[in-house]
Amino acid sequence: MNDPEVVDPKLLNRLKTVRERVTDLNLELTTQAVLSDPDRLRVIGQERAELEPIAKVADEIETLVAEYQGAQLLLEDADDDEFRDLALQEIDQLEVRLLSLSSEAQELLIPKDPLDGKASVIEVRAGTGGDEAGLFAKDLVRMYQRVAEREGWTVEILSISEGIPGSVKEAVFTVRGKGVYGKLRFESGVHRVQRVPETESQGRIHTSAATVAVLPEADDVDVKIDPNDLRVDVFRSSGPGGQSVNTTDSAVRLTHVPTGLVVSCQDEKSQHKNKAKALKVLRSRLLDQSIAKQEAERSQQRKAQVGTGDRSAKIRTYNFPQNRVTDHRVKLTLYSLDQVLDGDLTELLTVLKAADLEERLQEQSEG
Repeated sequence: MNDPEVVDPKLLNRLKTVRERVTDLNLELTTQAVLSDPDRLRVIGQERAELEPIAKVADEIETLVAEYQGAQLLLEDADDDEFRDLALQEIDQLEVRLLSLSSEAQELLIPKDPLDGKASVIEVRAGTGGDEAGLFAKDLVRMYQRVAEREGWTVEILSISEGIPGSVKEAVFTVRGKGVYGKLRFESGVHRVQRVPETESQGRIHTSAATVAVLPEADDVDVKIDPNDLRVDVFRSSGPGGQSVNTTDSAVRLTHVPTGLVVSCQDEKSQHKNKAKALKVLRSRLLDQSIAKQEAERSQQRKAQVGTGDRSAKIRTYNFPQNRVTDHRVKLTLYSLDQVLDGDLTELLTVLKAADLEERLQEQSEG
């Protein structure tokens, strides 16, 4: 490489800004005005904690850049081959280290998505394929339940509509735990299954599908809903539920008039509890709608679908005869269908996260 500008000047300028900000924050933390204000102290302390790792890398880069420039001067002044070889060797080593640190700094400079740490509301719906689609939707619900068990997360069923025995028409559930949305958000989209149904006497492979929507759980702070924008309908629950569930008007249907979004909940005996659950789902859908709009604007020039939240896109195929799972966004194929359906999504989610990071780094360098 042997270029004095071994580090992108734009990156150096951004790192300089971060270091200056950390210096300012450290000074603020010594003032009586901040020390006597717990809220201000917490905010400044949190910002400093987020910026300090970047400032540390910036310090390392500054030191290595100075060493690199010094090695370049030594190389220019070298008057024998042995001294020149030593200078070239040092320059090569510094280049490798600077490239590594530059990459680390770029990743650190990408703003963390504040939603990544949130819980998720997950909606799984049977798509094309009749009863077989409902059976596959049930498989997907179990898969995410197993993921939650592996991660130590908790699952709360908000509503579930069953089809034939062992199948699901629609299931809505909340998954809570550390970093749930950040890990599962790439699951949104159309999941396709290829297998021989038990009722297929001639052994023909059928293709069916289910859609998955992963929404960040929203609360009043994230999404405020004007009561005047809601139409509330109550009705008698249908289907299994025992005693009073389907004998009283406990089911609730909420319609958000401005957007036309409709959410129904009938799993609880209490009308109040059903309304609370429906409101939770409605808030999450409204927040997700807002995020999807922002993502669409941000990704207009991007070719890949990773992270765009495009739920009309076929994202993954589960092929039973070949024991194969293929994620079409990152062109990753695994021959471990049983493990994946048992909740082992580690490799898939890791590759998807890496692809998303690569896209965001590309956007950053172009910006």
